[in-house]
Amino acid sequence: MDRSDVLSWVDAYERAWHSPGTAALAEIFTDDASYLQGPYREPVVGLPAIARMWEAERAGPDEAFDMSRDVVAVDGDTAVVRVEVRYGPPLDEQWRDLWIVRFAAGGRCAWFEEWPIAPGH
Repeated sequence: MDRSDVLSWVDAYERAWHSPGTAALAEIFTDDASYLQGPYREPVVGLPAIARMWEAERAGPDEAFDMSRDVVAVDGDTAVVRVEVRYGPPLDEQWRDLWIVRFAAGGRCAWFEEWPIAPGH
């Protein structure tokens, strides 16, 4: 993986968030992927479980948000990405996250670990 590959994956993640349903998740996560919503949270394991979590966590595919991203580091199959998300308008929530993403052969994510931080927390 290189920075361009990682940015393409992040763009696909954002497109999946804006897509109805969860079919697009199979394009970005392996069937047995692990997804941690925080560094001390239990991982959500497997594509069906990730899809259930995904639908429970988002307001829907038309949820209004602006997302910016910057690849901090890439080392082999692992990347660190800084992501900033601002929900709205009107702006009612914002997060700055670090994502640790480990990729399988073929470029799909096998391990996703999110370190979310909101202002004041």
